[in-house]
Amino acid sequence: MAEWTFITNHGAVLALIAQHGRITAKEIAETLQLTERPVRRIIAELEAAGYLRKQRVGRSNWYRVRYDLPLRRTMPREVAVGDLLRLLTRDGPPEADAAPTDPTDPQGPGAHRQT
Repeated sequence: MAEWTFITNHGAVLALIAQHGRITAKEIAETLQLTERPVRRIIAELEAAGYLRKQRVGRSNWYRVRYDLPLRRTMPREVAVGDLLRLLTRDGPPEADAAPTDPTDPQGPGAHRQT
């Protein structure tokens, strides 16, 4: 029987990026005991879905996590990405990066966090 975990690879990659915004795909792969190929695919999927923004700085990538977006799973109540990441990383957006007052305004103050 295959082993399973509570957090998907997508959630684990997102949590590592939230903790270490300048972490490489190779470092993520080593930490999660995956190969780089699925890690790069996951990063691309998270970016395409709007959960990450990637910025090239020199030879490395810096990532910005959207803490205000809802989780993709239907829950009894809406849970934001930042809520989950606070649990997983014992961190989260600093007060200055709290979710905007109007949750429908993705460009509002605190909509993004530079990590």
